[in-house]
Amino acid sequence: MKELIRSARDGLFVSPLVLLATEPALAQGGASKLDSGDTAWMLMATALVLMMTVPGLVLFYGGMVRKKNVLSTVIQSFAVCCLERRPFRFTHIRRA
Repeated sequence: MKELIRSARDGLFVSPLVLLATEPALAQGGASKLDSGDTAWMLMATALVLMMTVPGLVLFYGGMVRKKNVLSTVIQSFAVCCLERRPFRFTHIRRA
């Protein structure tokens, strides 16, 4: 219980320090312009991360099982990733 109180007290002390540390970044002011190079890089980085997600999960879970179960685990991981994306496919469309 004493550790919980101590961690909460430390958290209350650290929180204002974090806010003060972010102040210079927020105070830069000036009008920020959209740069086509920055936008292109963000789109490319996002695409790379999305393309690496499924193979990363497959290799991670495939490495946790025995040799004879790797193919089954790989197929299951891929199937779950495919099924996971389906409910969110048309969520951006608003219904009146």
